[in-house]
Amino acid sequence: MSRVSTYLNFMGDTEEAFDFYASVFGTEPSVPITRFGDMPAPPDAPALPERERSMVMHVELPILAGHVLMGTDMLESMGHELRVGNNSTINLEPDTVEEAERLYAALSQGASDATGLEHMPWGSLWGTCLDRFGVRWMFNVADGE
Repeated sequence: MSRVSTYLNFMGDTEEAFDFYASVFGTEPSVPITRFGDMPAPPDAPALPERERSMVMHVELPILAGHVLMGTDMLESMGHELRVGNNSTINLEPDTVEEAERLYAALSQGASDATGLEHMPWGSLWGTCLDRFGVRWMFNVADGE
């Protein structure tokens, strides 16, 4: 089933923030927290520093009326910097690859910082773009590959 969620970026305190949000909303993460150290490194990528291996790669927390907050830590070793404009993202999870491609094509017209849609190791077609109005969109759809 399609859903929309809000994706939040943090500089090392995602877990603390989501513990706080869980206490505010009286909920728990809906999936186990994935840490950067849980994922295989790409073949040409440098190894992450030990402190970043324990940082949060992905967490999901239901809040109100089916809305889900998702979050990740940004990595200094990868040159990530937190700033207004990259601290929040609207995450779209359409039911089909075709719908994801349609939405991506429309929202990325005139966009900057567009990744394209790519197959990811977690079995999804994924991509992001910063639309022409400065809103960041993420696309994540199970593609069966």
